[in-house]
Amino acid sequence: HIVLDIERCDLDIKSNSSSHHTELYGEERLIVRRGQPFNIILHLKTGSKEFTPGETSFTLIVETGPLPRKESDTKVSFGLRDSTVDTEWSASATNGPSGNTLTVSISSSPNAPIGIYSLTLDQEGQETSLGQFILLFNAWCPRDAVFMRSETKRQEYVLAQHGQIYRGTYKRIKGTPWNFGQFDQDILDICLKILDDNPKFVSDADKDCSARKNPIYVTRVLSAMINSNDDSGVLVGEWGEFSGGVHPGLWIGSGDILRQWAKSGPVCYGQCWVFAAVACTVSRAFGIPCRVVTNFGSAHDTNANLKIEKFYDEDGESLSNSDSIWNFHVWVDSWMTRPDLEPEFDGWQASDPTPQEKSEGVFCCGPAPLRAIKQGELTKKYDAPFIFAEVNADVVDMVRLSNGKFVTFGGSTKSVGRFISTKAVGSDKRHDITHQYKYPEGTAESHVCTDTSDFMDPSIKLAENMIVGSDFEVYAVLTNNYIEAKTCTFLFFAKAVGYNGKQGDSCGYASDKVECKHCTAQYLSCKSDNLTRTIVMLKIA
Repeated sequence: HIVLDIERCDLDIKSNSSSHHTELYGEERLIVRRGQPFNIILHLKTGSKEFTPGETSFTLIVETGPLPRKESDTKVSFGLRDSTVDTEWSASATNGPSGNTLTVSISSSPNAPIGIYSLTLDQEGQETSLGQFILLFNAWCPRDAVFMRSETKRQEYVLAQHGQIYRGTYKRIKGTPWNFGQFDQDILDICLKILDDNPKFVSDADKDCSARKNPIYVTRVLSAMINSNDDSGVLVGEWGEFSGGVHPGLWIGSGDILRQWAKSGPVCYGQCWVFAAVACTVSRAFGIPCRVVTNFGSAHDTNANLKIEKFYDEDGESLSNSDSIWNFHVWVDSWMTRPDLEPEFDGWQASDPTPQEKSEGVFCCGPAPLRAIKQGELTKKYDAPFIFAEVNADVVDMVRLSNGKFVTFGGSTKSVGRFISTKAVGSDKRHDITHQYKYPEGTAESHVCTDTSDFMDPSIKLAENMIVGSDFEVYAVLTNNYIEAKTCTFLFFAKAVGYNGKQGDSCGYASDKVECKHCTAQYLSCKSDNLTRTIVMLKIA
């Protein structure tokens, strides 16, 4: 066999970056996407024998992780073929025009673990290091689990560095610009550090690196690592006191957050849209198509009964209960196949890095298929019941009477999961994706889990000339749905509330006994001082 005398290896970064859609990372090193060939050029020393097909033979070795092993797919050796194949690691070679160069085409497996790889050439035991490269998921490769057919969607969900994140209330939706910056210098290295700092890597690096072939696994790790609750993850969540850190509303991009974390650990502070935006940055940096999603009227169901139960005493005071409804909540959808489930659950998968409830003992959530959430397939992993409740829970209002009995006096099957929004492909317009998460309210397929038997039916009417920061009038309209007249104790009060549903001080109260005949209405008004954000509740005991 002819042994080649190699002078140097040219990784042909510019050309490979262009064909692999990685030129935005810069030209300092080779970054390629899996399942797609890339070329390297071997420069031979003067006088070296020329490559001759059939007579010249060598083996290429690729390795990733601290403990590369063939059994874990983190070390692969492969020889030359006539041409590369798109199902596994393979290589082919052709002589350059000058005779002293050799172009080697290398195709990675579309199921290879992502990460930093070393590349070595072995000639009968004589090994030559050819350099390093980074391997990413490939939305352009039909055999890759994250393959996305539409080029315009790949441009949006993998390559776009700027986006819109929607916040506010369903009546007043506002988009906020965000700089994801996944191609900024050093961001990809920081994203890889997130994987290396995760507890699964620390406890079993071999198993963790091998599992990085699977975007389901990587997405779940990111869901846990973007928050700092169980590890030294990226962001510390805070919804009250922001001293000693940055107010979540002041962040405008992911780069500063990720660099600060890499330098000094968990960053103060984040709330849901910040967690989601950083998760989107890291996902896109790895090549996983990702979008930021906002759910208005988002339920936080703590006891997994698919209901948001609000309990009050006869004086209208809230009893202890951790269920809540957020004005809005933000998470991410990532695009991938689900070989662990049936084929119809491929596509968008919801995951949520905001720490709300534990999943398998860790503060993380998802990925759960949107189709499972829409169809109510709550046995599909991961965390489908929790995300289903966020968009579809029924609200039940109950009062505890003096005899200890709880009575349902109100509720709603329609207030949760409204105007679910993401940025439109190719523009800054809002795209409503509610239909991807749930069936229209009132249809046969929509889910109703609350028994709302007839009761005294209250409704709230606000004055039309309301001015933020000034007093205004609120009217309660009470309708008797029973045949006979009813006398009720009528409690009417308002409280300040944060966007995450946490109630503050009372800012308005009225009480009276009201006799309500069948099909008539009684009115009671209440003024509140300096009411800027309120939740107005009407209680009947």
